[in-house]
Amino acid sequence: MSGPMDLEPPGGKEDTLMLRLAVPKRPTASRRRAGGDHVTLGLRLPEPGPEQMAVTLALRLPGPAPVHYGEAVNQLAAEMADRVGPSVHPYEVAALLEADGLSADTIRRSYGHPDIFSLAAALYERVPRVFPEPPRGVDPWRPDHLRCLLRGVLFALPALAYLLTAPLWHPGEHAAGIVAAGVVSWAWGQALGHRAYLWMVMGRREAARTLLRGAPLGAVLATAAAAVTTPGPAMLGVAAAQSLYLAAAGVLLVLGRELALLAALSPLVAGAAVLPWWSPGAPLRAGLVFLALAATVAVAGRTLRGEYAGPAAAGEGAGPRFARSLPYGLFGLAAALLVLLAGRREPYAVIVLTVSMGPAEWLLYRFRGLSAGALSRSATPGVFRLRSSGVLALCLLGYALPLLPAALLTGAGPATLPLLAATLWTALLLQAFGVAWTPALICLAAAGTAGAVTLLAPHPGPSVLPLCCAAAALCLVAATLRLLGRPAPHA
Repeated sequence: MSGPMDLEPPGGKEDTLMLRLAVPKRPTASRRRAGGDHVTLGLRLPEPGPEQMAVTLALRLPGPAPVHYGEAVNQLAAEMADRVGPSVHPYEVAALLEADGLSADTIRRSYGHPDIFSLAAALYERVPRVFPEPPRGVDPWRPDHLRCLLRGVLFALPALAYLLTAPLWHPGEHAAGIVAAGVVSWAWGQALGHRAYLWMVMGRREAARTLLRGAPLGAVLATAAAAVTTPGPAMLGVAAAQSLYLAAAGVLLVLGRELALLAALSPLVAGAAVLPWWSPGAPLRAGLVFLALAATVAVAGRTLRGEYAGPAAAGEGAGPRFARSLPYGLFGLAAALLVLLAGRREPYAVIVLTVSMGPAEWLLYRFRGLSAGALSRSATPGVFRLRSSGVLALCLLGYALPLLPAALLTGAGPATLPLLAATLWTALLLQAFGVAWTPALICLAAAGTAGAVTLLAPHPGPSVLPLCCAAAALCLVAATLRLLGRPAPHA
């Protein structure tokens, strides 16, 4: 018998076993070997021709059933779609497969691929690319709502002292001295607070040392300015008390002791609360004010002593230069002059502005948080500049517009208070990002122009200050869009 011998019906995939047999010189027959139970089946092969040297015996064996690897790969792609989609290269998919513990043998037997990289490439081709937004992290600029509200109240509470002591002295006669002392205290406090914050980066002990040296000096300078402006023992005492309080309160606010300051001012709150129903005598009025002042100074001194007793910073050097705090002091001077000019015509509006400093600080934090969020969602600098402009408009209008009805309720004009508030808030925003000279010079120009017109013009109109504030606000907004509309300050 020669040629292939089928052991499986035709059809399907088959394997063929080929046996090449040498052709004997003569045919052989089957025979039984002696001494055994085995039988040998002999195949009589025909005599080969001259051209035929061997005969091939072929055994066709059934092959394995077909395996559908594509379906297994598709199923794996569906299971891993959420992890494969964000990948930007097949090697990332290979790392995922390796992390899942797929061995090379499993990849060959179950998915029909020679190695992990081949399977990773197949999965990468099957799953479309998706790039989901990263999860939002914790906002580092999330404001402390209660603290901001409390600071706004603390800025306005000292005005209760003037309400309690109004029958004891003549504010009109000594207004110049009180105003001069207040302006000097405001300018000095801004510069001293900035320098203390710079030292606080190195340690709270160094910040406390700066405040301990600078706060008393500022009180002395403010009192001296009042004495030069309006001499007299009564005015000197009032100016000294005001300057001493502003110095002590500045220490507590810089060191974050708002609740301690509120407790120290509780005598003023108690005295002012009974005024609508009962008029206390002169000793009680003066005693409540003196008690609040003494408590504030005592709390500030105790706080400084506690902070100064802390460990010193390692590697303490010369510290920041004084010139770095100079523009902050100039801005404090300009802000004090602008508020003074507004208070000449609209004193109650100034109280509203003082209370609004708390929400203003809250909005400064919100601007930084919203800008950081806009940066994470922007793909180009142009898109970020557009979104940053929207954030600025939202915060600025959110601060200035609520002051419009407040100004009308106090009998003030509808323009002065919102424009002054917008000027101060935008300047503070630039200072929060370390831009100090630009807002200082712009606010000084506005205050100088409004002050010069008010003093030199025989009958200055009520629109002088709003116009100066509007021009300053426009310049500050333009500077903010140019300087803070870039991603670098927010990174």
